[in-house]
Amino acid sequence: MEERNHSSVTSFILLGFTTDPKLQLLLFMMFTLAYVTTLMGNITLIVVIRHSSRLHTPMYFFIGNLSFLDLWYSSVYTPKILLNCVSEDKSISFAGCAAQFFVSGGLAYTECYLLAAMAYDRYAAVSNPLLYTAAMSKKLCMGLVAASYLSGFANSTLITSRTFALSFCDANIIDDFFCDLPPLVKLSCDVTDSYQALLYFILTSNVTLPSALILTSYASILAAVLKMHSAEGQRKAFSTCAAHLTAVTLYYGSILFIYVRPSSTYVLGRDKMISVFYTVMIPMLNPFIYSLRNQEVKEALKRLVKRQTAS
Repeated sequence: MEERNHSSVTSFILLGFTTDPKLQLLLFMMFTLAYVTTLMGNITLIVVIRHSSRLHTPMYFFIGNLSFLDLWYSSVYTPKILLNCVSEDKSISFAGCAAQFFVSGGLAYTECYLLAAMAYDRYAAVSNPLLYTAAMSKKLCMGLVAASYLSGFANSTLITSRTFALSFCDANIIDDFFCDLPPLVKLSCDVTDSYQALLYFILTSNVTLPSALILTSYASILAAVLKMHSAEGQRKAFSTCAAHLTAVTLYYGSILFIYVRPSSTYVLGRDKMISVFYTVMIPMLNPFIYSLRNQEVKEALKRLVKRQTAS
């Protein structure tokens, strides 16, 4: 039998969410609002952190980098979603699909590592606050962020090169709104044991390992908090970790639901809704998670607004 390869597929069709014009218009408006909110929220948080000397601490250094990451993360998906809502052409070229897959994977994996680095930062702050600034030096913080990007995009390079070398057997209809791993694997007709082993490696190195680091950090934080004799100290310690723990729960909860299951259990229509949550909603929510209950950020924003209105 003649073996087909990916060269027989030159583009993919992204079915998106619906073919109903009225629903497409409604979705266009909703995603536009979400995208504008994401851009404004993350840019505002970055600017506030950048221009407030009181926020030049390791914790806010990581939060600023998370906002920068979320800006790009949302931008990988949302513009294409908006285009598909108003255009009859739902296609994406083979190269475009591969590029979207690579960038989105790299950013997603980077966020996994960055959240783990932020958990370690919270551990350092709670376990020994007097030595926190010295322990989390600028050099270490920059190294952790750089390592997150390097690890994320190295793994994305590996999985992208192998995934787009698969044979798609002339099947090019993706029942999703972006080029994601589960629907692409469903289209392939030559998923080998070595490729499955690669998927398990990617899962372990980018999800399981950071998850273990986060759980270890929070177990150590809990142990440190329980040793505190002051109830006020315990409350402050839990408060400083609450925003990060919320962000971790939302992100990892949706990621694990999508990817840590047998492929036979995928229901693409349902899973698209979960995918929207971690690709569009979480980048929009993160700035509010880290700022709404954070008095330092709110005060810094007020000072920045006063300076701008006075000038």
